[in-house]
Amino acid sequence: MNQPRHQHKKQFGQHFLHDAQVIESIVRAIAPRADENVVEIGPGDGALTLPLLRALGRLTVIELDRDLVPRLERAAQGVGELTIIQADVLGVDFTALAQGQRLRVVGNLPYNISSPILFHCLDHVDAIDDMHFMLQQEVVERMAAAPGSKVYGRLSVMLQLACRVEPLLHVPPQAFRPPPKVDSAVVRLVPRPPAELPDVDARVLANVVRAAFGQRRKTLANALRNLLDTDVITQVGIDPRLRAEQLAPAAFVELAQCLADPKQA
Repeated sequence: MNQPRHQHKKQFGQHFLHDAQVIESIVRAIAPRADENVVEIGPGDGALTLPLLRALGRLTVIELDRDLVPRLERAAQGVGELTIIQADVLGVDFTALAQGQRLRVVGNLPYNISSPILFHCLDHVDAIDDMHFMLQQEVVERMAAAPGSKVYGRLSVMLQLACRVEPLLHVPPQAFRPPPKVDSAVVRLVPRPPAELPDVDARVLANVVRAAFGQRRKTLANALRNLLDTDVITQVGIDPRLRAEQLAPAAFVELAQCLADPKQA
């Protein structure tokens, strides 16, 4: 159904995907199967929504812009069963939304709040099978970065400890309306099985990682001085003169375990 173009809203970071080849590639990567429990974040004007809905038969979307809700409802008529949650995704309880089942989460995330959305999804990762997100390419590079990289940081560590991170597809600015000023990329996140998850309190781990990367130029001894003594850092086999960007994700788990239980040093 043809509808007048929606006037994008800068405050919502709206850039609507319109390139048919890119859309097809994303849908192929997601590989939706009928009756899966899929949630789309930020459907916009439905570029991904409609092909997903055709494949699935039913789909739940979360859209902040109330002006887009009637457009999506009209576009979905005769295609499938579309449930629209008009809300800020950061306030949506994905665990409750899953209703005891497993979710697959997809979306073209607003670039201005992509990191908070990623961390919000991590809070509900036990209810999620996988995630496919369109993000600023720089963010995807940070997510997948290895230790020693200039873009390796808190996001890299926290995501890689919780998920397998797989960059999938580069997307140029002209694939969007209006074109953003940056390149984009699609990434797949697959939550790790319980046996691979860190054996430490998630809040303690988050505090250690946040403090370690709070001032990147500082050594671990200085960055963590309010949390861990230099002797404790040394006892777990980590050089306190190193900087956070030089540590593998597993090393942060060891530091967090020591903070949670000093006897483990």
